Amino acid sequence: MSSQVSTDPIADMLSRIRNAVAINKHEVVLPHSNIKEEISKILKNANFINNVTIDKKTKFKEIHLELSSEDQNSKITEIVRLSKPGRRTYVKAKEIPTVKRGRGIVIISTSKGIMSGESAKQSQIGGELICKVY
Repeated sequence: MSSQVSTDPIADMLSRIRNAVAINKHEVVLPHSNIKEEISKILKNANFINNVTIDKKTKFKEIHLELSSEDQNSKITEIVRLSKPGRRTYVKAKEIPTVKRGRGIVIISTSKGIMSGESAKQSQIGGELICKVY
């Protein structure tokens, strides 16, 4: 039996992070893609994960996410996919939601690339809601 290729790699990434948080795992390894790398960097900039490294040593590039250090709990309480392949969710800049009164973030795919909801609001551009994290 061959390995399954996910039809929604972003949902797969979020599930892997969610599962790792649930069992107090401190690191997650994912297959690399540019969009996953961008989402990872946004999570790091928002202090939801400690570190992002790209491993090019293996046959396929991998993304290593350090969710938390050994002695601390994960900063991610919940991570949810908002726009799904069967049902995309688009918003205008003014409609970008605030998560948990600003304690969480939304990640949005815009014409200027992937960014946090806050940056998209400041740039006054809308786009596709990818996920929310808090």
